[in-house]
Amino acid sequence: MSFSYFPYSPDETKAMKNPAIQLYGNRLFSDQTVSELLVEFLLVVFSPKQIGESGVFDLALPSPSQITEWNNERLEYAPKARLNLKLFSFLGASRLDSRHQTHRAHHEALLTQLQERINIAGGGDKEDIIRTIENLFLGFQGAGSGRTWCAQSFLPVSSGFLAGESIWKETKARNANIENWFDLIENRSSFFDMSQHLFLARGGELLYLQVCNALRQPQDQIVEWCDKVDLGLSQNEQDPTWLHTELEKALNGLMEYCPDTLTDLAEFVDSRLDSETPEQTDGSGEQRRFVAAGWCNADSWREGYLFAVDLLRLMKTNLDVVDRIYLLESACAMQVLRTLAMQSLRAAGDNLGQNGPSYRFAVSAPEEKRPVLRRLSHHSVKKVEKGIFQALRSSGIQLPEDETGRNKILKQADKAYGSKLFVGLAKRIGFVVPKRGAGARFILNEHLLRLLVVTTVPLGGRLTFDTFKALLEQRHGLVFDANGLDRASQWLSGKGIYLPADTDRWLQDMLEAAGFLIHLSDSCALIHNPADTGKDDK
Repeated sequence: MSFSYFPYSPDETKAMKNPAIQLYGNRLFSDQTVSELLVEFLLVVFSPKQIGESGVFDLALPSPSQITEWNNERLEYAPKARLNLKLFSFLGASRLDSRHQTHRAHHEALLTQLQERINIAGGGDKEDIIRTIENLFLGFQGAGSGRTWCAQSFLPVSSGFLAGESIWKETKARNANIENWFDLIENRSSFFDMSQHLFLARGGELLYLQVCNALRQPQDQIVEWCDKVDLGLSQNEQDPTWLHTELEKALNGLMEYCPDTLTDLAEFVDSRLDSETPEQTDGSGEQRRFVAAGWCNADSWREGYLFAVDLLRLMKTNLDVVDRIYLLESACAMQVLRTLAMQSLRAAGDNLGQNGPSYRFAVSAPEEKRPVLRRLSHHSVKKVEKGIFQALRSSGIQLPEDETGRNKILKQADKAYGSKLFVGLAKRIGFVVPKRGAGARFILNEHLLRLLVVTTVPLGGRLTFDTFKALLEQRHGLVFDANGLDRASQWLSGKGIYLPADTDRWLQDMLEAAGFLIHLSDSCALIHNPADTGKDDK
């Protein structure tokens, strides 16, 4: 078995020694946090981009013609470093031993510049205003609170907060005896590494490429797939041209919910107090600093298409900006889990993996007491882990002939890119518990339940409880009731299992407690979308 890739077939020898990168794309990595998956995805969306030599464009997505004609060319994007904004916001919350003397001096210079720009009518204290602005920005701290200030990231509530990764080379700076901030910036490649991808580890790039790959599929292929597997997509959603248009509008409007004042203030601190730093780190015109995005597995277009629909439904809701951001973060994490599970099926030669998932995540109640249900859910976690483990050793994977080297590479792939990534990420979002200890099993918390309702129940519509469960099984492989758990048991061991009919009662209770469930009778209930815009999408 051989793998095909989008947008190009990689020739990076070092990267392609990693079996997980061969299987899934470049790359899904355990050190990338849930928040930074979304940050990196949106960083690609809102940065200037180019495909090959086609010229720079500022659209959220490549145009339909660009996507259709895209053939074996790299996507590059130009992220802003925003060192001034990060220094202003995070220096006081970073480790003391990471604060180089040049950092402290430039931080003081920024504060002085800001103080000189503040005009107060009447009484007032400029220092109080500066502290208020610092605390405001610090309140939007996203990931990396234990890192050096430049390696931290903001919650992506504003385009002015989106910044690329910068890694401070402390040892080199100490040995170089640099005493001036602008000497650092002039030789930035020696002291600020912006190409390592340690925390913005390319997972967001991969998700972006999955969406682009999905949108370039012919409509008749999408329709045929939806006919085979009832995914609950409207006729419009089955049209990749329509989906592209709506996604472009929704992505462009995502940051409009943030007050312009916050964005303008962030831009002012980053580029108006000191214009030389962003000029040196980001460049402009033909000297603009571009980053090459990686590639994804071309066969992942199905889960990429579902992810695109999930994103659109989330962004069309009337949720407030922070609530929407947290749901988008979890949607990115769930997409990584879906990608790992689905592509592992394909690598194993599972034909069902070409349409809908043949794997089953047996979801148990958060407080489940029945041993048989806890055990079934635990075994489904272990089966997914085993499937990923085996996929990394499948016939299509190229590995060194040397046994010692092969074992070393596979051990690292399992730990950072494979089954441990799946379980670790699932634990971070509360999809697998406990966080530590034996007996890992699938559950749903209120946040994940809200995500599933918002992305599964069409805007302006309602679903019966049974239809809702069926769609979760087809789109995510989640099962809850006796019949679904019986299918999970058959997938696990080849044998069915008899369970009482009330195994999904806890799910009804959670839906009702969250205000998502409407009882019509003892035997019929409807699930409605609480984030409804009031528009009919059908």
